[in-house]
Parts: sequence; structure tokens; C-alpha cells
Amino acid sequence: MIDLTPLVQRLAGTPLASWAAGLQAQLNLKLEKGHGDLARWRDALAALPDIQPSDIDLRNGLRLDCPCDDSTRAQMRSALMGLSPWRKGPFDLFGVHVDTEWRSDWKWQRIAPHLDLRGKRVLDVGCGNGYYQWRMLGAGADMVLGVDPNWLFFCQFQAVQRYLPDLPAWHLPFALEELPAQLEGFDTVFSMGVFYHRRSPIEHLLALKDCLIKGGELVLETLVVEGDEQQVLVPEDRYAQMRNVWYLPSVPALERWLRRAGFSDVRCVDVSVTSIEEQRSTEWMRYQSLADFLDPHDHSRTVEGLPAPRRATLLARK
Repeated sequence: MIDLTPLVQRLAGTPLASWAAGLQAQLNLKLEKGHGDLARWRDALAALPDIQPSDIDLRNGLRLDCPCDDSTRAQMRSALMGLSPWRKGPFDLFGVHVDTEWRSDWKWQRIAPHLDLRGKRVLDVGCGNGYYQWRMLGAGADMVLGVDPNWLFFCQFQAVQRYLPDLPAWHLPFALEELPAQLEGFDTVFSMGVFYHRRSPIEHLLALKDCLIKGGELVLETLVVEGDEQQVLVPEDRYAQMRNVWYLPSVPALERWLRRAGFSDVRCVDVSVTSIEEQRSTEWMRYQSLADFLDPHDHSRTVEGLPAPRRATLLARK
């Protein structure tokens, strides 16, 4: 059983206290329903070696280390491989380099200079395996709560948390819709790589705003296209082979949507074209990746003939 008592204690005396009181029962219910592969992933977690990090770096990357022998490293590598595929990272865990599909550290390097997370209570919506949560702590966040309904990501987070049990980071296998309305308890809310999967983008913005305290900051990272305030791409079917992509607005259009949703101080801090060096297949993620989703003769277009992935990060204030 995963004990959420430290999280409940952490949120005591905050606007989130009453919600936190019911989280253990909500999590237990989710775990009872579980997932068909959960037992296999739990076996992989149980196979992780029982060691403790003497060297922790969450500021310059995600690196844990301690003196250990080759057999311990081999055990670590085998257990972590049992939790493949690894999408977000990379992780350097006791001499094992988990070379994830995404170079998420590159994205973090682009956006971190624009953030001030010192002392902040942070919510990461669609947190994946928690890579950014640890980086947020490295940037000075007081605590980070991540929500993502993907069970494999939940287990990957637990693999790292096993070696950092006392740090204030938690991952709940919940969708944003499973959080109560008008939480209004987080200083900063992240939504990275989620927005374009939402059928109702304005509703997503309003739900994110509901999680923020007055004056809190939203960090929104999503796929965009070039164009003016009227430009929005709605794929006919797939986009870069993804079925569940609904809206790719231009940056000016997205800024307008944020203002219409009630945000102020809206600003774009980064726009980057995703390269096949930033997102690619590796031994830790052996499935198809970005190179397979682009026109082989013109990397400025997807295989469907649409503009290749371009991502923007916007900040906005409640």
C-alpha cells in the first residue's frame, strides 16, 4: 500500500486540506481496479536493489549515485528495463543511464529560466513519469504533486521515489477530471504536452485556473502552428500519427484563448521546433518515434502533410 499520510500532513492548514483527507481512500480504490500489467511492473519495482544515494543532483539533471559494484548496477538496469518504455527523462540512476525517448532536459533548460518556483506549492497535470516533478524540486519548489492516469508512468515515478522517499513529491494516478472543482490551492500549475489532447481546450484552461490560488501562475506547453490570432489547425484525422490531437492554435490565438479564460499577464517564453534528436527511439523506448512520423523527404511536414511539431510555452497569471 502507498501511504499518503506525509502528503496529507504536508497539506494540513492549506486550502487543499479537506481534499487531501480523502485522497488515501480515492487512491486505494484506484489501486483495487488496477491495470493488467500492474503486477509485472510491481515485480520490476521489487527487483530494484536496496541501496541509498549519497550523491543527489536534481538541479542540473536527475542523477542519483553511490558507491556500488557492477552486479548492483546490472540489477538496477534489469529492473528499470522491466518498466520500459521510458518516455520522459533522461535519468542517471546509480551508474545506469536511462536514455528516454524525449530529451526532456532540453525542454526544461528552455523554460526553467522563466520560472520562479522557490517555496511554491506546485501541481503538474499530465506529469508522465515525474521527471519534471524532480526538476521542479531542484528549482526550489516547496512540494510537487503530479497527476497522470497512466499506470506505467505511476510505477516509473515510484522507481525513483524509492530512492528519494523523504522529498516532497507525490504522483497520483488520477486524471485532471478526478480532482474536485475550484481547488484553488496551488501557487503554480503546469500543463505540458496535454492541451492538444483535449477536446475542449477552453474547458481545460478553466479547469487549470480552478486549481490555482488567486495570483497563481499557469505554465502551459503545447503544440502550436505559425499564424495570426485566427489561425488554428484542426487535424482531419491523425497528426504525426497521433489520433487524439484536436487543436493546434497559433501562439497569438492561444494567448487570446488564455485571456478569454480569465488569465492575465499572458506571455510566450519559448517556441521550438521539435527535432529528431530531441524525440527519438532508444533502447529504453523501442517503438516508433518522431523520425517515423515526419515526411522522410521533408522534415518540415508530418507524414500527413501537416506542419511538423512546433511547441510553445506560455505563462499566464490567475
